[in-house]
Amino acid sequence: MGVEIRESPVSDAEFEAMKEFVHDYLAASVENEKKGGRMRWYPWHSAEYRFNHILNVVDLAEQIAREEGANVDVTRVAALFHDTAKLEAEQDVHAEVGAQIAREYLLSHGDYPESFTEQVCSAVRDHSYRGDLTDLPLETQCLIEADVLDKVGANGTALMLLRMGYESRSHMDAAEMVGRVIERGEDAQERIESETARALVHRRLKRARWFQEWLEMEVAEMDSATPPGDMTTGVGDD
Repeated sequence: MGVEIRESPVSDAEFEAMKEFVHDYLAASVENEKKGGRMRWYPWHSAEYRFNHILNVVDLAEQIAREEGANVDVTRVAALFHDTAKLEAEQDVHAEVGAQIAREYLLSHGDYPESFTEQVCSAVRDHSYRGDLTDLPLETQCLIEADVLDKVGANGTALMLLRMGYESRSHMDAAEMVGRVIERGEDAQERIESETARALVHRRLKRARWFQEWLEMEVAEMDSATPPGDMTTGVGDD
């Protein structure tokens, strides 16, 4: 169980101000890149997509936290800051840089309890952890599960279909691309721990499989046996 904070340290107005800060930080990260940085022409490397992903993760993380008994304020604030550094830092250090950004913001924009700040920053720093989720505080676990879930739902599916254009593929590859989303969902099922997240990924996988079957039934001559493509093309850190 998470460390309980009886009175919410973050008001609705303060949370909205945090959202505005994260939105503007991401936009500035892109504007400051002289040469476009980390393949800005891919949609998931844009400020618009990244902020949308963050808001999705906030909603999912808050839902999981409420159902699983985690500290909701710690979880939702950590979710809001978790990818703040994504567009300016390399993938392997973006979580640590994001934790620094969160700490600086919380220390300079209010009188938040030290324990709250530490829990938020710890969750942001560890959200890229690849080991057993039960090794982590419940709030961090909720954040990681939410982050994974957003990539295997409608948002992740739409991005995979957009990716066809960037890779000069035709619509005949659509079922294969949806298959990649399904593979991610199956991997997520093996990793997530909470019952709430398990139920969510089950529903999302069911919809993705149905969509893939629909494509294969209605797109003439689509080869449903095409093996999934290589996910390690240098853009798999979305």
